[in-house]
Amino acid sequence: GRRLAAAGDCVVCHTAPGGIPNAGGRAMDTPFGKIITTNLTPDVETGIGSWSFSAFQRAMREGISRDGRYLYPAFPYSAFAKTSDEDLTALYAYLMAQPAVRSATPATRLDFPFSVRPLMAGWNALFHDASPYSADPARSAEWNRGAYLVNGLGHCGACHTPRNAVGAERGGQAFLGGAMVDGWEAPALTALSRAPVPWTSSELYAYLRKGYAPQHGIAAGPMAPVVKQLSALPDEDIRAMAAYLASFNEALPEAESAERARQAVLSARQSATSLPGPGQRLFNGACASCHHDGDGPRLLGVNVPLALNSNLHSARPDNLVRTILEGISAPAGKDIGFMPAFRHSLDDSQVAALASYMRSRYAPAEPAWQDLPATVARLRAAPGEH
Repeated sequence: GRRLAAAGDCVVCHTAPGGIPNAGGRAMDTPFGKIITTNLTPDVETGIGSWSFSAFQRAMREGISRDGRYLYPAFPYSAFAKTSDEDLTALYAYLMAQPAVRSATPATRLDFPFSVRPLMAGWNALFHDASPYSADPARSAEWNRGAYLVNGLGHCGACHTPRNAVGAERGGQAFLGGAMVDGWEAPALTALSRAPVPWTSSELYAYLRKGYAPQHGIAAGPMAPVVKQLSALPDEDIRAMAAYLASFNEALPEAESAERARQAVLSARQSATSLPGPGQRLFNGACASCHHDGDGPRLLGVNVPLALNSNLHSARPDNLVRTILEGISAPAGKDIGFMPAFRHSLDDSQVAALASYMRSRYAPAEPAWQDLPATVARLRAAPGEH
């Protein structure tokens, strides 16, 4: 049950910033308004202490609360439904064994018509399949275990799959094809990824297990707490998730992956001398001592060359800008260094110049990002969390 709760990242969403674990109260920004997460502790009055297993099972599988209210799919029951009854029983037992916390959370109040919860019955009829995961006999046991975790409790698609106009995850090529969530880009986990080197099973394993992948970068932003939670899972589960996700990417021999990575780093080095200006001066003053492209010592943890960082190759600058503004105050793992926030030391024009320089230097084959000052101002004014 403890491992299943970690796989589902329950505590990540159901804990307010600075709050008591699983006591709820985190506000999640959605296109339909703010949704407040509820108290998951076994407190009888404000939590789930009065819930029977059948009520818990119905919420997880059908998206209906104990009192009969329809839940919004911000609570990803469309993924949790894939979980077996045996695992739901273990998860329920674990949650009920945790300390009860009396903590009433604010009610979620969305604008009309989204405030009319009975409409979710129609949504469920159109978009929700409440049946548990069924293994694919044509695939290996490892692949099926990975699919079960990724598409079930792991609910990776809740962030990494784009949604339609009414909030349902899209299928087909859009599955795990990348989406925007609360001001962050959840990048594509498939062959649609903009990463200069395709994700392999070993790179995905390293990223999910340690919080960084040598040919891609580190887990930061909303992914950092996810990786921390995944540390409770055994190695075979992490390898299964990596194997499943890798099956959606181009299969490359390790030697070819290494050569692509080498070429990307070389291209960035060659372009460095041809980009003088304020962006270069800002980078040399604020960034270069740590981000030295792997040439120097590890001063503050992992040093993945920026030329391999997926965010520099994205069609959107949001993740890079947010990382510059917010820094990394809670690394995903002990080998990953902290990064200072530049929100208060760089103004919008400076952050825009820095981001523009980094894009030109580390992703020279990609087009320049447009309207960077406006993007920086927008992200500075509305810092989302998850």
